[in-house]
Formats: sequence, structure tokens, C-alpha cells
Amino acid sequence: MKRFRLIITIVCLSTCFIAQSAEQLTVDANCGGDRTTTSELQLLQGTWEGFDVGDTSHKKITITITGNSLHFHRDKDFWFDTNFTLSTGTDPNQLHATIKESANGVAKGEVVGAIFKIEDGTFTLASYGTDNAALPKTFASYPSRYVLKKVPLRTKRAE
Repeated sequence: MKRFRLIITIVCLSTCFIAQSAEQLTVDANCGGDRTTTSELQLLQGTWEGFDVGDTSHKKITITITGNSLHFHRDKDFWFDTNFTLSTGTDPNQLHATIKESANGVAKGEVVGAIFKIEDGTFTLASYGTDNAALPKTFASYPSRYVLKKVPLRTKRAE
């Protein structure tokens, strides 16, 4: 019985390590192997909170990025789950998100483009709609501009 438990433990641990390494390979493959893009992807990871600069009500926007998945949330009627890719060698940085699910379900499969930057701990994202739309050259020139700060990870207190 002890041998059986040991084998199960080894198999479970191996599976976890293999799954994690496969996820990293997927992330690297999606980034085209470009180290700059990989470092940008790493900087984007986590939860960001802020607001839409063009929205006078300043409703809270939350963006959570895990790997190459991005969840955008304003409220129960305006949210998106996407997979995204980063373009290499672009200035400003470009992100292309394919909508998997949304609050209204209408935009499923649509690819939305955006430019972004991270400066002084602030993540600025300017969405310019579908990939067929004209790419803005500056952040200020586009009305859908989100300014967000990273939410610190909460750690459990030792009791």
C-alpha cells in the first residue's frame, strides 16, 4: 500500500511539472520566442484596476491577465474573456485579443486590437476596435483609453 501511495504521489507531481512546463512552452510559442515580447507578457501578468479615461463616471475597470488570457470587467453587462497575442517590434506595443465570451455573447470570435504601455507601474491600454480599424499612433488620440494600476497579491497571514 505504501508503494502504491508513493507511485501515485510521483505521478501527480510529475503531471503538475509537465503541465507547468507545457504552459510555459505555449506562452513562449505564442510570443514567437522574442525575449522582448516574453518580458512584456510577464509584466502584464496579474490583476489591474483603474478606469476608462473617456468615462466621466469613472466606473472601475478590472483586467486580469493569466498567461495569454485576458479578462476585462466593468460590470455585469460589460465584460470579455479573451485570448491574446502580442506583436513583436511594434511601437507602441500592440495586443490582439480574440473574444471567447462576453456579457452579451455577440462579439464571440471577434479580434480586437489595442496598443499598450507600462510606465511607472501604470498600465495604459487603448482599444481601437476590430483589427480592421485604423491603429492610433498615440494614446491620447483614442477615446477608449484605460489607465490601470496593478493590484498587489494578497498573502495569507500566518496565525
